[in-house]
Amino acid sequence: MKYNRPIVLSIAGFDPCGGAGVLADTKTFEQHQCLGMAINTSITNQVEDYFTSVNWFTAGEIIEQVKTLTDKYQIDFVKIGIIENLNVLHEVITFLKQQNQNITIVWDTVLSASSGFNLINTIEKKKLEEILKNIFLITPNTNEAKKLNAAENEMDAANYLASFCNVLLKGGHSDTEKGTDYLFHYNQRIKIQTTLIKELPSKHGSGCILSSAITANLSLGNDLETSCKKAKQYIETILNSNTNLLAYHVA
Repeated sequence: MKYNRPIVLSIAGFDPCGGAGVLADTKTFEQHQCLGMAINTSITNQVEDYFTSVNWFTAGEIIEQVKTLTDKYQIDFVKIGIIENLNVLHEVITFLKQQNQNITIVWDTVLSASSGFNLINTIEKKKLEEILKNIFLITPNTNEAKKLNAAENEMDAANYLASFCNVLLKGGHSDTEKGTDYLFHYNQRIKIQTTLIKELPSKHGSGCILSSAITANLSLGNDLETSCKKAKQYIETILNSNTNLLAYHVA
């Protein structure tokens, strides 16, 4: 059976309040006129302002869920969110590439929850490089970029990461250019600025929403730069949807 919308898959954690993880991703996919599907990497115990614990799925359990979908559907676009460690991530990506060598994978490099809970603590450089070579885009914020490369400067860190895959360096946590993102693509550094004057309210799961909006836009046939710019417009609308920490998703 063929659907007239692109299928986009989220592989991420389950957040019961719906602000982040697979619920936020599938809301975003559907707002972009995509058919959203989701695989759980974990069950988290959290709400928008605190995180108490996480129960992880093994690589085998995640892959079993993925296989059920790939046996029936042609899946060309995947967004990956929180995952237990780089070894699990590597196994999942390897399976995805075996199923579809041309699959487009976007990894939202979540190393800690917005409420402060640490997720991935150990970064093995060689394993990370193997993973990045099989990913189309990663979307670290400035702190994540520096942690991934053990660097003090986010631009230097992003340059290193961009030697393996495309990088969108998010500026929401930047000390110097807050709100300005940089896309590292084909040896270019493309500046993506906000069009808004006022500072927008924070939202739980904003990184999840941005990366899933990029993935959705890619599935609709947009190029990477256009997808990142459209996703930035979407997340700014989401941030401005209310003054609380949970977003309203609007078309």
